[in-house]
Amino acid sequence: MKLGKYSIGVGDRFTHQGKAQLRAIMKANEKGLYISPVWNKSNREHIYVGTEPADTRKEADEAVQALNYEGPYFVDADHINLNTVAKYVAVSDFFTLDVASFIGKESSDEAVEAFVASCGKYLGELQIPGIDQPLYITEALLQGIAGKFLAATQHASEIYAYLKKEKGEGHFITEVSMDEVESPQTPVELLFILKMLADKAVPVQTIAPKFTGRFNKGVDYVGDLDQFAREFEEDVLVLDFAVKEFGLPEELKLSIHSGSDKFSIYPLMADVILRYDKGLHLKTAGTTWLEEVIGLAVAGGDSLDLARKIYEESYNRQEELCAPYADVIDIDGSKLPSVEEVNGWTSERFANTLRHIPGHADYNSNFRQLIHVAYKVAAEMGSEYTDLLVKYADVIGACVEENIYERHIRRLFTI
Repeated sequence: MKLGKYSIGVGDRFTHQGKAQLRAIMKANEKGLYISPVWNKSNREHIYVGTEPADTRKEADEAVQALNYEGPYFVDADHINLNTVAKYVAVSDFFTLDVASFIGKESSDEAVEAFVASCGKYLGELQIPGIDQPLYITEALLQGIAGKFLAATQHASEIYAYLKKEKGEGHFITEVSMDEVESPQTPVELLFILKMLADKAVPVQTIAPKFTGRFNKGVDYVGDLDQFAREFEEDVLVLDFAVKEFGLPEELKLSIHSGSDKFSIYPLMADVILRYDKGLHLKTAGTTWLEEVIGLAVAGGDSLDLARKIYEESYNRQEELCAPYADVIDIDGSKLPSVEEVNGWTSERFANTLRHIPGHADYNSNFRQLIHVAYKVAAEMGSEYTDLLVKYADVIGACVEENIYERHIRRLFTI
């Protein structure tokens, strides 16, 4: 089973927007892109919303059938580990092995020394085709990398071995995620992480490293754009080298987690993947939930009232809602509008404040990030929320489709 050159992760908290998401992807594919949709939902999201992995599979299958979509598509068990993977086995065919929490955990001296010994041919100057300056590889560098990442790659191999036993080799896509940590992985670290995975016979098809800069949920990239461009290009070249050197799957590509709305780096990534003819996996996750709230505001009346209510609850429960996402949000509370102010907003004002249009006078990234992490509030509303998703399905679906196609796919793939 192969993922394909381009793929996009379309998270959907409440499993109502599958057809709208797929319409956006099909529109792009009509222009010759051939993007594979990957419906992803994490264990935490299932718990908050009260859904099961089978609900995501059902949403994907029904969208594909309704729109007569004939291309490949996948359902991602997002950010799973050995403790959570079992309930996803029957319904998922894409597994994001989240090993970030194992980075830095101790490995035995014997394991470290064995890895260093296996890298003898790379000591000294190592030239990666396309990278101007050679990498300088020392035993001390290798020991440091092994000490930091061997335990994480070992955990990935244990999850993969379990999945291989349960689903059979070649019947699922393997992604390894290391992005939810403080320190970015350098290109040289990524190179030897890939060797560790190859040594452990993990046929990784996509890998999600931590990049330099801030990848906050639902808002633009914050960081040095030139540095990101260099790092992204070097990572792409490292992957190309690793495929040839270590025998990893030829379709191996980078995965950009929290990739939604990173508009300033889309042209940089587009330049690199086009120049080197490489693939990319982009995860858009919670941006669809935001479009649901925008659609409710646009619809007006009772749904605008509910959108305001969601904000009021979010505003009053900031600490609780933000805590699980502390590493991937930056909210300045002093720049959040008061509940009283928001209750006086029109549909247009609410939507314009939440919708990510850089430079718009009403746009407020703090407001957007708070709503992004507040889907738990809507989940607690139960049918009060989901009934309105059905009632205003056309308005909301149009928002979802426009967001994925116009603001994400068109920007990233320059169509």
